[in-house]
Amino acid sequence: MAVVSLRDISINFTGTLLLDSVSMQIEPGERACLLGRNGEGKSTLLGIIDGSVSPDGGSVDYARGARVALLPQEVPHDLGGTVYDVTAQGLGEIGKNLSTYHSAARSLSLEKGDHEALLTQMEKAQHALEESGGWPHHQTIETVLSHLKLDGEEIFDSLSGGTKRRTLLARALVSNPDLLILDEPTNHLDIESITWLEDFLLRQNAALLFVTHDRAFLKRIATRIIELDRSRLFNWDCDYATYLKRKEADLEAEAKQNHNFDRKLAEEETWIRQGIKARRTRNMGRVRDLIKMREEHTARRERTGSVKMVIQDAERTGKLVVEASHICFGYEDKILIDNFSASIMRGDKVGLIGPNGVGKTTLLNILLGSITPHSGSIRQGVNLQISYFDQLREQLDETKSARHNIADGNDFVDINGHRRHVMSHLKDFLFTPDRAKVPVSVLSGGERNRLLLARLFTRPSNVLVMDEPTNDLDVETLDLLEELLMDYPGTLLLVSHDRAFLNNVVTSTIAFEGNGHAAEYVGGYDDWLRQRPDKPSPSSRTCKPLMEERKEPDQRPKKLSYKEKYELEKKRDQLKKMPARIESLEQDIQSIQDKMSSPDYFKHSSEEMATDQGRLEELERELETAYSTWEDLEEALATTSLD
Repeated sequence: MAVVSLRDISINFTGTLLLDSVSMQIEPGERACLLGRNGEGKSTLLGIIDGSVSPDGGSVDYARGARVALLPQEVPHDLGGTVYDVTAQGLGEIGKNLSTYHSAARSLSLEKGDHEALLTQMEKAQHALEESGGWPHHQTIETVLSHLKLDGEEIFDSLSGGTKRRTLLARALVSNPDLLILDEPTNHLDIESITWLEDFLLRQNAALLFVTHDRAFLKRIATRIIELDRSRLFNWDCDYATYLKRKEADLEAEAKQNHNFDRKLAEEETWIRQGIKARRTRNMGRVRDLIKMREEHTARRERTGSVKMVIQDAERTGKLVVEASHICFGYEDKILIDNFSASIMRGDKVGLIGPNGVGKTTLLNILLGSITPHSGSIRQGVNLQISYFDQLREQLDETKSARHNIADGNDFVDINGHRRHVMSHLKDFLFTPDRAKVPVSVLSGGERNRLLLARLFTRPSNVLVMDEPTNDLDVETLDLLEELLMDYPGTLLLVSHDRAFLNNVVTSTIAFEGNGHAAEYVGGYDDWLRQRPDKPSPSSRTCKPLMEERKEPDQRPKKLSYKEKYELEKKRDQLKKMPARIESLEQDIQSIQDKMSSPDYFKHSSEEMATDQGRLEELERELETAYSTWEDLEEALATTSLD
């Protein structure tokens, strides 16, 4: 039985028909990706399935007892408490008890509040958790928070928009629903977190419906494509690569059919104007057919045109754009950039990759001269005209319209020496006159990104700096942006976590590999994977240490007795066997994951799925124990001596 079934769903927003009597089903265990252009109504459809949006017509039916969890695109305004509290909300009553216990325990450790009252709260929450079997969920919360790089003790209201989104993702993941709905789950995640999320979702038995712009994520996760196009839903039971081929053929057939229809309609319109012999029944039937053709032509909804992007050219820079020599930078006790050197030449397209918070944006600002490094030198080339795409969209005034943001209230903009009306320029970025006049605050995330691109491309540049430009853009717009950047004659500095976008655009990659070490590699993301070192680079310590490292006296190697030497030899033998043991466990885990990620896995029985899930969890626990044992053995051997 389907987890959820939609029948004849219709909804109309402000005169725009978003969904026109659409129907669909989501089956247990399948992973469906919802595709469609920005503004087509994808988030609205997800809200209807979740129950947060009411349709104008039709019905939504759920399997008995089915639980649905949604990661929304926009952050709700009524959430409070800590990150742990918000995440635990996904567990319902169990989550409330976990939050109560967690909060009371923390207050006791900090010696805040009434000691007796806190103990009473903990006792009640503990009793409830023991009765409901809720304690294992605490470890689930901690695991998810760790992998999404979230601090459970931070106050939710104090977080940035991106961190709030990661918290909402954590809330959805811990809830263990029958249907998990994710709206742009990879936004604001770094590549490490995205790959963890992929592995996590592939291990789940729950049905999954998601919207994403990340094509690498889509290709690995989706077993089915659902396309929302001109208020209708189209089902594609195939992977993304096959969908692209079939979709192209489908569009060609549709264009040919429309062309033949329009030609026939034109012929009939010519005939009707030549006069009719009213008494001939055959001719009257032809008139009725013409009326039907007119109605069909009026009802036809044409595909929205493609975004038209043109970057304004500026005078060429010198051959050298920027040269960094032995750059060091950090905050307090943390070194972000340690002894970094690079030369960026005219026409280079450089990608910057690394975890969130590692220093990518900081390095950009150092290269652009906005931040002065603590040591080292920056030399910029001549005639630099820089355009900057800001990931936080701080260049947009949300109180003013899209039209005002583009031209500062003027009616015309200059594009490569040609004077264009601002509405014509916005039309190239798929803004209708109505949407161009509303405040930026009511635009969707994709519309805001398109507006920022439209604004950016009104300025001539020979150095283009883009910090996370792919967030919220639909796949078709991403393809067009890729083509534009590949043909851009200037220099590109790009920060992105979109692996496919990096592979297709950049010619070299600066990768942050830990301990403040950043290195440059030829090619895109996949090229970096092939070239990167097996182990993270240790800190070169060329920057002045911000905290002196001291070795305590009790850390010196100890002299061992004969018995201790014997025990140490046993540990060495055990240590030699650990790599083979770990490799065997990893192969077993990969084998089960490959089985569970196959497109037809959802057809297996629920008993077999449960057995696979149980075996996978058991192997992962064994692997974690093996790694822990390996670390303990290495530490024991490192702190002892046979002398």
